[in-house]
Amino acid sequence: MIKYKQTYVRVILLNLMEKLRILADSAKYDVSCASSGSGRKNTPGGIGNAYMAGICHSWADDGRCISLLKVLFSNACVYDCAYCINRVTNNIPRATFTPEELAELTIQFYRRNYIEGLFLSSAVLKSPDYTMELLIKTLKLLRVNYRFNGYIHVKVIPGADPVLIDQAGLYADRVSVNIELPTRKSLQMLAPHKQHEHIITPMSYIHQRILEFNEDKRKIRHTPVFAPAGQSTQMIIGATPESDAQILRLAEYLYRNFGLKRVYYSAYVPVNQHPNLPAIYTEPPLLREHRIYQADWLLRYYGFQASELVDEFHQNLDLDVDPKCGWALRNLHLFPVEINKAPYEMLLRVPGIGVKSALKIVKARRLGSISYDDLKRFRVVLKRAKYFITCKGKYYGNVPFKSESIRNSLVETEDTVLYEQLRMF
Repeated sequence: MIKYKQTYVRVILLNLMEKLRILADSAKYDVSCASSGSGRKNTPGGIGNAYMAGICHSWADDGRCISLLKVLFSNACVYDCAYCINRVTNNIPRATFTPEELAELTIQFYRRNYIEGLFLSSAVLKSPDYTMELLIKTLKLLRVNYRFNGYIHVKVIPGADPVLIDQAGLYADRVSVNIELPTRKSLQMLAPHKQHEHIITPMSYIHQRILEFNEDKRKIRHTPVFAPAGQSTQMIIGATPESDAQILRLAEYLYRNFGLKRVYYSAYVPVNQHPNLPAIYTEPPLLREHRIYQADWLLRYYGFQASELVDEFHQNLDLDVDPKCGWALRNLHLFPVEINKAPYEMLLRVPGIGVKSALKIVKARRLGSISYDDLKRFRVVLKRAKYFITCKGKYYGNVPFKSESIRNSLVETEDTVLYEQLRMF
């Protein structure tokens, strides 16, 4: 009798690990998994920690966070999106967790120190509402039954009822709705089952609920938190013919109107054959993805506008130089700037000078003039900055102050980086 019981338990475990293998592999194309910024209050006697310093981050070579258990709840999708590996017409292995299985798996992985949290998404199983109900049941098991305090990022299924979105925001640290494609036309062409309004409306609703809960928190101390780490989204780059200008203008709109924490960009990986998909036979456009991420950083932290980085004459970012260098070369009349006199806002626009470096420069020059050698100590990237600055009136560029000459020098000194997408195992 004991032998039979042991054999039965072994079969159950094998089935669960097979589900994990299938659903973790299906989740590898979703890159929205940053896990910082949450201020969720811990439950006394619970396990895990969602405080910013309590999240262990592991990073892939391309900078993506891999510290979370990253799985789909199910890859048995009812939609037929042309770009997606999980589309209903694909002949691939299918699997679906139960809420109990996934909650137990998360806790066991946490106790073994494999992970610090959970990134949970899902294909659309039967309907958006049905899928969201299963995801919420999983979150409730973790938060209530297991008293799990760790970080949880959950993807909202477009088209789900607002009541379900409310529940997801109360249990998760970050919620996100994937916008997938930059324009309504592209979405209709490659994902006809999805509607643009079903993506934008939940984003607006989540933003409004975050503002409402934050306002209530100021008045009532014990107001529960709602998505304390905010919301994010993801766009696929290269599956449709949109320019970088269209992509960055959309990102700027999302940041300004919906208060998104991050917009993630995923280089299109050709996993299906479809007449509306581009024929990429070599590799995904990873360098383009990298440049868009750099431009996104300038929008968020450096005071740039999308219209400055890309315009009607430059619809796409220059792949040979980073976006800040590209902007500086097109606006060479603003340079060189004198390090000892330029305002902070202008220092931020100098290629090779970051936010921290600019602050150090402003602070240090109150005590005296800054020399060229001082900039090395401030972590200024001089191989780029030297073409756009002067120190005590001296120019250190060593090339004629002309756009073409500077660009050639920048391209020659550009680091050679191998861009790879994250492998799950």
